[in-house]
Amino acid sequence: MIDHRTKRKIVDRIMLWACGLAALAAAAPLVSLILYVLFQGLNRFDLAFFTHLPAPVGEPGGGMANAIVGTLTLVTVASATGLPVGIFAGVYLAEFGKGGRFAGLVRFTSDVLSGVPSIVTGIVAYGLVVRPMGRFSAVAGGIALGFMMIPVVTRTTEELVKMVPNSLREASLALGVTQWRTILSIVMRTARNGILTGVMLAIARISGETAPLLFTSFGNQFWAQGVDQPTASLTVQVFTYAISPFEDWHDQAWSGALVLLLIVLSINAAAKIFFKNPRQLLR
Repeated sequence: MIDHRTKRKIVDRIMLWACGLAALAAAAPLVSLILYVLFQGLNRFDLAFFTHLPAPVGEPGGGMANAIVGTLTLVTVASATGLPVGIFAGVYLAEFGKGGRFAGLVRFTSDVLSGVPSIVTGIVAYGLVVRPMGRFSAVAGGIALGFMMIPVVTRTTEELVKMVPNSLREASLALGVTQWRTILSIVMRTARNGILTGVMLAIARISGETAPLLFTSFGNQFWAQGVDQPTASLTVQVFTYAISPFEDWHDQAWSGALVLLLIVLSINAAAKIFFKNPRQLLR
């Protein structure tokens, strides 16, 4: 007969193996996706892909240089649009929004906005920016992506600012420093690493969005002449090439997907490597 101690050890081993198998099952889809995209995307992953413009329809060759630059432009416009709003909203909620109705409304709005489908965000940006301007543009695409960044940055900033010890605030105020100066020079400086982590994760999220760009930046087979003109992006280019009947475009679509995957993985890995624990975020 098995004694109680041996039975506990057996159950412990079984549960340990069950947790390990569950973790393996959770990681398997990501690993398989990375390997499959890597295998498919290496066919056209060469210098021409990063330096040449798309070839005319039906002709082999070309690249996605304009889409890569366009993606960087869209992310820059989105960051300029969404980051200030998200950061200042997060600071307000952490410093002044403790129990107020307006703060509760802001938190509720942020939570709802984080769950809005990206295609709806694109439609809203189309109505607010594209129709008044009369054309698609990088500005419209950046604003749509900026809307998607706001809730991520807001909640991250709020949580990180709350982690700053109150003793630092009290010491600064006791020295006669004004509240806004304390927030700017003490609180924000202490929490800057954590806020940067939230910014990196928000950028990683919007880098792979396609639906809102179909309604806003639209796309372009050439170099964009400005942020007020239709602008190519990797995601839209991959979508366009993937549904085309040309095999060469299919190969380029896989290479574009590989570039997007590497961008997202790099940003997330950097956030995990440089900021491994909550205490390090406040150093």
